[in-house]
Parts: sequence; C-alpha cells; structure tokens
Amino acid sequence: MPVISMFYGLIIRMFFFDVDKHHIHAEYGDMSAVFGIDDGEILAGELPRQKIRLVQAWIELHREDLMADWKLALEGNEVFRIEPLK
Repeated sequence: MPVISMFYGLIIRMFFFDVDKHHIHAEYGDMSAVFGIDDGEILAGELPRQKIRLVQAWIELHREDLMADWKLALEGNEVFRIEPLK
C-alpha cells in the first residue's frame, strides 16, 4: 500500500485491492483505521477521536484527488502524493 500523505503523526495509505469500496488506511502509532473515501466513515479499526476528525477533514478536502489516485492504482499506475492537512 503506497503512502499518499502524512500529517500530524498520521500516515495515509491507498488500498485498492478491494474494488467494491473506495477506501484508505490511516495509521497513528500502533493504531490504524480504514476510512471510506465516499463518505469519510470509519469502516474498520480505531484512532483517537481528534485524529479521526483530521482524517475526515482531509478526505473532504481531497476527495477528487483520492478518487483520481484510486483510478490510477486500479489501472496499475503509480499514485500521486496528496497534499497534507495544514
């Protein structure tokens, strides 16, 4: 899973093997969660509440970029890094 962004101690990875649900993985320390790109909801795992809000805000701001990366990945192309939350 390629790293597509890092901010505030979070590492965001693109996971594209499950084509039924567009999602990303967010890691923070030894915790991780899976977030839907379409709605920002947590699909699995857990993170501290403030980190969840940061990831959801980042998804909202970069949804188009995330979907473009998803399409590239499915086609076997390299994905682009996405600007971190500032």
